Amino acid sequence: MSSFVIDLGSLRPGLTRVELEAGPRDLDLPETEWTGRVRGVLDVERTGERLTLRGTLSAQARVECVRCLVAYDLPVEARLELFAERAGTGRRTEEEALERDDYMKFHDGRKLDLREDARETLLLELPMIPRCREGCRGLCPRCGADLNQGPCGCPES
Repeated sequence: MSSFVIDLGSLRPGLTRVELEAGPRDLDLPETEWTGRVRGVLDVERTGERLTLRGTLSAQARVECVRCLVAYDLPVEARLELFAERAGTGRRTEEEALERDDYMKFHDGRKLDLREDARETLLLELPMIPRCREGCRGLCPRCGADLNQGPCGCPES
């Protein structure tokens, strides 16, 4: 399967492994910040009209180190887990309340669209303070030289 829309007609009852793939643009992610394809491997358990999805998403994000300002590629691995049920099986107010939950979705019986869930999951996995490496020395506060390249010419105070 491609993209992050699952054709429910192709799923048999029980457990099925589904592999998904999409470009950053398909998930509304900026292509300048997400390099390469986004991949998902999900185990989908179907019981009647109910679905349980568990798996991982993998992608590569282009981020900037907060210490030395060097851009680098960061591999991103994220867990995706959610439950889905066919719309119309419960009361509408209950469905609306459940859909606001991060783990519950409703489908039309034909397709289950996971694009927004994949996008949000990947974005939440990005570090708030990215560093190119643990021991990054950053930039000199006086001259702006990259201290990872060696000491700068500024006098020590």
